[in-house]
Amino acid sequence: MRRVFLTVFFAVFSAVYVLACTNFLVTKGASTDGSTMITYAADSHVLYGELYYTPAADHSEGAQLDIYEWDTGEYLGKIDQVPHTYSVVGNMNEHQLAIGETTFGGRSELASQSGAIMDYGSLIYVTLQRARTAREAIEVMTGLVDKYGYYSSGESFSIADPEEVWILELIGKGEDFKGAVWVAQRIPDGYISGHANQARITTFPLNDPENCLYSKDVISFAHEKGWFNGLNKDFSFSDVYAPVDFGGARFCEARVWAGFNKVHSGMEQYLDYAMGEIEHGENGFASNRMPLWIKPEKKLSVQDVQNMMRDHFEGTPMDMTVDLGAGPHGLPYRWRPLTWTVDSVEYCNERAISTQQTGFSFVSQSRSSLPSFIGGVLWFGVDDTYSTCYVPVYCGITEVPHEFEVGNGDLLTYSETSAFWTFNLVTNLAYLRYDLMIEDVIKVQQELEDGFVDIMPAVDAAALTLWEAGDEKAARNFLTTYTQNATTKTVKRWKELGQYLLVKYKDGNVMKEKNGNFERTETGMPASPDFPGYPEQWYRSIVKQTGEKLKVKGDSH
Repeated sequence: MRRVFLTVFFAVFSAVYVLACTNFLVTKGASTDGSTMITYAADSHVLYGELYYTPAADHSEGAQLDIYEWDTGEYLGKIDQVPHTYSVVGNMNEHQLAIGETTFGGRSELASQSGAIMDYGSLIYVTLQRARTAREAIEVMTGLVDKYGYYSSGESFSIADPEEVWILELIGKGEDFKGAVWVAQRIPDGYISGHANQARITTFPLNDPENCLYSKDVISFAHEKGWFNGLNKDFSFSDVYAPVDFGGARFCEARVWAGFNKVHSGMEQYLDYAMGEIEHGENGFASNRMPLWIKPEKKLSVQDVQNMMRDHFEGTPMDMTVDLGAGPHGLPYRWRPLTWTVDSVEYCNERAISTQQTGFSFVSQSRSSLPSFIGGVLWFGVDDTYSTCYVPVYCGITEVPHEFEVGNGDLLTYSETSAFWTFNLVTNLAYLRYDLMIEDVIKVQQELEDGFVDIMPAVDAAALTLWEAGDEKAARNFLTTYTQNATTKTVKRWKELGQYLLVKYKDGNVMKEKNGNFERTETGMPASPDFPGYPEQWYRSIVKQTGEKLKVKGDSH
């Protein structure tokens, strides 16, 4: 049954996988404070935004762990447990190891592997419980796949510890073989990388284990299959196992291009590629691809990296706010499907970094200058990255804030105390008159996020003082309380924001304000609201479509 499902799945996969995730990777030398960072937007129309938590634990000899597919909840089997597992908050563990992912799919004949147990989601969360560093994580992940088989399609993983940042790309070997072929590269210090549902590692060094690791058969397997006949030094992982096509460029690589474009002025040369114009060399491989990593023009703060996750291609030829599809209020979102047909010609919507169907996203920050349980911070947000508020969640906490807690509502169950539903109420209201409302949303977003950044040194120092006094438990409790309070403050402020937007923009009007308060007349009545109407371009579009039908004839007064 699974084989039949996967055949159907991959027949439509090129139209589906582009709905998924976006990652950026930042090395120590590329950040303002010497931290490593990775980002992750978990984009899915059926994913509820919540924060997972697994406490550290000891396990008896012979213990086993049940594995359930992360996407579907399907039971896949059991694996051997290890004697001790680390605590994990979201996608970061107590040693500041953080892992994210994006699915690239790849060759359909490699998708199905009978008896396989480890799906990509389980690889992440099991590895976070077992590894302390990025290199250990690569060893654990590839070891689990070798031993138990790989259940998912091709995947790119972002892996960061306080010292190093790696990208690992991995794809299964199909029905006739167990495990996967893979390659991992360390991002050079001072550089950043990114991936977004398209495999990005092309050629790689074959004799540099400090910076590049790979499965022993990653090239020979392709030779055996007849997919590559050249010299080993010319082998390109992506071009062999997941060749880039129009969708891979326009819907996926374009997001990496947009993030890079925010921090590097030399990206114009790759614009044609990002828009789906692929050039091919003599070997058949795409010859105009972007580099795997770039050097940002200035070092990036955590807020810079958060803003890399907030983009609708503004100011580029793919700007989603300026064509007719944006409606009269510049809405930079296009409801699905991603592609559509008119008169037998297929067209597409853009797929930006910021998208409406995000369940949760994060920016991880791993800081080697502090004890791990203090140094690791998962800046966590739910719903659309453009309008979310990233809350600092310290990796040393002992419980998750209630507003982010698993089981506090779900995608079909509204919860008054759920951060996910609170943020969705605001964004879905803002989508109605986006050009005006988003300014109010960003104002509150910046107010909160700037406050969290400003107070962070004091929070770090307070926790460090408790730890240096020999009371790590008190330090962890302090960070747990702070994280809970920051979350509660954010959700409360967002509820107030939703109420404010409803009052201010009710019925298409804009109520007048002065000094932060809605204006009233001398008798206490509401001041007459503004009626902003629509942009001239929109009126012209209406006239073009309706002709004389709406024309005022004679005296309209």
